[in-house]
Amino acid sequence: MKLLLGVTLFVFILVLSFTANAPAQEKVRFPIGESSKTLSYGPLWVAAKMGFFEKEGLEVPIVTMRGSPLTIQALTADSIYVANATVDTLITATEKGAGDLTMIGGLINGLGLAMVGGKRFKSYAELRGTTIGTQTLTSGTGFALRLVLKAHGMEYPRDYALLNIGGASDRYQALTSRQISSAPVGVPLDLVAKQQGFNILGYFADDLPNYQFNTYIVKRSWAEKNRPLVVRFMKAMVSTMRWMNDNRDQACGYLTKEMAISMEHCRHGSDYNWKSRIWDRSAELNVEGIRTVIKITADQGILKEPLPQPSKYMDQSYLKQAINEIKK
Repeated sequence: MKLLLGVTLFVFILVLSFTANAPAQEKVRFPIGESSKTLSYGPLWVAAKMGFFEKEGLEVPIVTMRGSPLTIQALTADSIYVANATVDTLITATEKGAGDLTMIGGLINGLGLAMVGGKRFKSYAELRGTTIGTQTLTSGTGFALRLVLKAHGMEYPRDYALLNIGGASDRYQALTSRQISSAPVGVPLDLVAKQQGFNILGYFADDLPNYQFNTYIVKRSWAEKNRPLVVRFMKAMVSTMRWMNDNRDQACGYLTKEMAISMEHCRHGSDYNWKSRIWDRSAELNVEGIRTVIKITADQGILKEPLPQPSKYMDQSYLKQAINEIKK
């Protein structure tokens, strides 16, 4: 018995000594860039502030930039490791020579936009001959807006004019001042608009159910050299998405403070994003949505027939490895 106790004590001291002398996992700085601090981008801040990045040993500064093109530029200049940017921006950059870029997962897998009409406009048909507000004329939501209006029988510029106004708050102000007849706004601003007497004409996701909007983009060469880091980043994002889906009120409890919105509006936007598959539980890409953007980009003359497959612009091996490691 004395011998057994002695051996046990020795093993305990040995383990304790090893633990005390073992170096703590050092956090790796892993900067990322994104182009809009709104609810749809909320998972990034949840991952950063609720400990999901920290669990993977990552220190992740989130840099907000003005638009996807600037975010992609920062990535190619090695100022950030991951860019949250739109698919059309990636395709354009790739076709212009930046062939070292690839998508590794999805952040915003659909169009979380509502078409809001002024108080006297109650249908898409009533927008014919009017001026419609937009954030951009040549990319992203501007392309999507024209497709939605086309689905309702209107062609640009034959049936309506577009006014490039800018961000959501500017578009909303133009709407209230009757400078424009309508404009797309992001959910949950649709709830604000409805509460103030404006009309919800429809949701982009109803007309364009497959549209990959915003993704995680990396430089292929850098990512392959730093595969373990990239996998850890994707593990953090997958864990974040699953936690947010399973704990919606708790997630909104944080996001209401970070995004300066009410609990009612957060719940509305969050539920819409999950229901419409704008947020994916495992941060996967909407491949058919990427195919849609490829077709739209071709319509702008950037791509030529035969059109490339989505696989040209994506690599989900990091995500698959992350999911497998989470399962283990």
